[in-house]
Amino acid sequence: MDLDAFRWLLTDDGQRLLDAAAGELRASGDSLATQTRLRRTAEPAHVAAALTQVTLRVRARAKFGDLADRMYFTPDGLEQATRPRVAEHRAARLAAASATTLIDLGCGIGGDLLAAARVGLVGAGVDLDPVRVEVARANLEALGLPGAVTVADATTVDTTPFDVAFADPARRGARGRTFDVDGWTPPWSFVERLLARDSCVKVAPGIPHDLLPPGVEAEWVSDRGEVKEAALWSGRLATCARRATVIVATGLATLTDEDDPGADVRAVGAFLYEPDGAVIRAGLVTAVAAGVDGGLVDEHIAYVTSDASYRTPFARGYRVVEELPYREKQLRAAIRERGIGRLTIKKRGVDVVPDQLRKRLDLRGDGEATIVLTRVAGEGTALLVEPF
Repeated sequence: MDLDAFRWLLTDDGQRLLDAAAGELRASGDSLATQTRLRRTAEPAHVAAALTQVTLRVRARAKFGDLADRMYFTPDGLEQATRPRVAEHRAARLAAASATTLIDLGCGIGGDLLAAARVGLVGAGVDLDPVRVEVARANLEALGLPGAVTVADATTVDTTPFDVAFADPARRGARGRTFDVDGWTPPWSFVERLLARDSCVKVAPGIPHDLLPPGVEAEWVSDRGEVKEAALWSGRLATCARRATVIVATGLATLTDEDDPGADVRAVGAFLYEPDGAVIRAGLVTAVAAGVDGGLVDEHIAYVTSDASYRTPFARGYRVVEELPYREKQLRAAIRERGIGRLTIKKRGVDVVPDQLRKRLDLRGDGEATIVLTRVAGEGTALLVEPF
């Protein structure tokens, strides 16, 4: 995105063009025709900037809801931005820890700065990309929130004047997403130095547990069933070793290693529980098992079983209807006998590709069902279940 064109878009003339682009594109649905019409009265670079924002705002509604229509984005900035509910949870934790000032090292389009400002933190952000900095500044202004942003290298910023430092290292290189922490920008060595003070660092959910420095809390966060990130909390912000936070439509729930008394392997009971991804990443499956008065179906498998029915935000529950044959030929016969024509296949710990298996089962009938393919005490098992 051209920096000068974006800055022009923030002027009165630019706002009028942006409104016109949104209206015409909404009415016609034809971006090429809209571009052609707008170019009759505006410069091509300005038209391109306006149409880019209109398109990105439509895409951003899935993440930012109604706020998207007032915000500004870059394609990569939108993709990398923290979901508002996750950012709000993080900001609330900072406020609860009595933090009042925050430095955002790699602020992107300003998603975390916006959340911090809403809970009363005084925030400042830096980023290497001048366009992202300008977009972040525009978002703060568009939403009427305080904050300052500037172009700077995060590794050179003095963080000592701020209560808390926050960083979200870029995990993409020239070849795309990288899983090598030394390939992050800034690299892992910078993260380690930052974690020596009161700080929070957003990292990929797949970060290995053995990489975590001593005394740092690792929190895995899921939003409506999808694991979005892990956050590392250090200094006085760390309150445990491992935490799983589950955000749902009605609020959030959190589980820590201190809530985990452990659990044993046991026979499959009347109910099966599928722990949330954040729970699994945090290594707290046995905490869920204890919470439903149950145990594990296998010591290496993240399924929990119990004789009792529980509602828990940390797992999805199923009633176990019956055990079906695990071998494919016998399983096909059992499914046909039950008239199942629509089948959800869940699997864990077994070498099965659900879509391929579904085709081979040659489903026929009007019934709908869910089966779980997994290992129970080391043996392949098929369970017919009903969600509750």
